[in-house]
Amino acid sequence: MDQRNVKFLVIGVLLALAVAIIAVFLASPNPDGLDSTALIASGQKTLTSPATGENISVGAPGHFMYASPMPDYSLGKNWGPMGGIIAMVTGTVLVLAIVIGIAWLLKKRKMSKKPVS
Repeated sequence: MDQRNVKFLVIGVLLALAVAIIAVFLASPNPDGLDSTALIASGQKTLTSPATGENISVGAPGHFMYASPMPDYSLGKNWGPMGGIIAMVTGTVLVLAIVIGIAWLLKKRKMSKKPVS
């Protein structure tokens, strides 16, 4: 990788981290589309009534349940905005690592299939 590509990658990562940090302060406390759909599907909201956004859970038989390690992009109410920043930066770095890992594996696979001259 030449110097120009490294510079481009570093600037892209810094921009992604800046957006992740700024998003914590610009995010709406109201339920988003996914949360709203979960409320409708679980019968806690109708299409014509507003939702409180609290206690979103689908407990009907046959539904998959899980606990998120960072619910609502935060580390809990005790952490405040810093918890949101840590969660967003962790997610951004994790996705970057996954993408770089996949790219490395694809490059390795492509290199192994090249015919030897």
